[in-house]
Amino acid sequence: MNGSIRAVVAMKFRLAAFAAAVIGLFAVPPRAVAQAPTLAEVMKKAAAYVAEFQQQLSGLVAEETYTQEILKERGSAPYKGNLNPGLPRRTLRSDLLLVKPAGAARYVEFRDVFEVDGVSVRDRDDRLTRLAGDRSAQSHDRMYDIITESARYNIGTIQRNVNTPVMSLQFLDAVFQDRFPFKRATREREQPDARGATPAPGMPGVVVFRVATEMWTIEYEERSGPTIIRTPRGQRLPARGRFWINPSTGAVLMSELIVKGGGVTAAITVSYQSEPLMGFLVPVAMNESYEGHGEHVVGSATYGRFRPLSAPAR
Repeated sequence: MNGSIRAVVAMKFRLAAFAAAVIGLFAVPPRAVAQAPTLAEVMKKAAAYVAEFQQQLSGLVAEETYTQEILKERGSAPYKGNLNPGLPRRTLRSDLLLVKPAGAARYVEFRDVFEVDGVSVRDRDDRLTRLAGDRSAQSHDRMYDIITESARYNIGTIQRNVNTPVMSLQFLDAVFQDRFPFKRATREREQPDARGATPAPGMPGVVVFRVATEMWTIEYEERSGPTIIRTPRGQRLPARGRFWINPSTGAVLMSELIVKGGGVTAAITVSYQSEPLMGFLVPVAMNESYEGHGEHVVGSATYGRFRPLSAPAR
């Protein structure tokens, strides 16, 4: 009898413990589901990210290997394939420096070419160091000269000086965001392919980055104020395109810039990857296309050997 009672009591204790555990399971309120950030919040993060990125990159020099090809010249016969061996092709090796001239509202990139098609065109001296340290050389009046110098080795008759990797990032700067109505692209448009790869827009087969984290595709189009990009005669050229942005941090994984005007259509995409030694994302590849007036020029560039400005060139 006593044994039976003990068994029943023990069973009751076990049932009570089980009930308490079950009740405890349901008594804890569920965690609130994290809400996705708004577009305004993501754009604010992107502005802060770009400001910090420019400051970090402005103290560094990158080495660029840049190939340009003319796929079609004015008046030339129709061609097949992606390359006509008889048309010009040029490979440049340069040091690239991001500077902000005194009194200027934005940063500009200086391309210091030291080799053309394997032939040295100058000694790799301390010209960039002098430029960075000379405040008079960084005056607002010198900005155009710096940009023109960076474009002097371009091939083809289409004039251009927007072919630098971080050109479009300035559109995300808090100073310029009001000029660009931004909107998030639909999920169908922003997703990479089955391999996790995103192709360069308008450049089939060119993979610009692979990403394992969430990203937003943000579309933009310049609509107000004097345009940042203009023709040599001053004609306004509104910019449009997309940014692929990490919504949690505002980091830019890829940029797309499209400009159409003066009979020319230009498209430039830049992809970014983490640089362990630098501790932040840096541009690693640029792909571009310029087409108009019977001419088609394409280019591709890669970036590496990021180093402090004071470090030796070799």
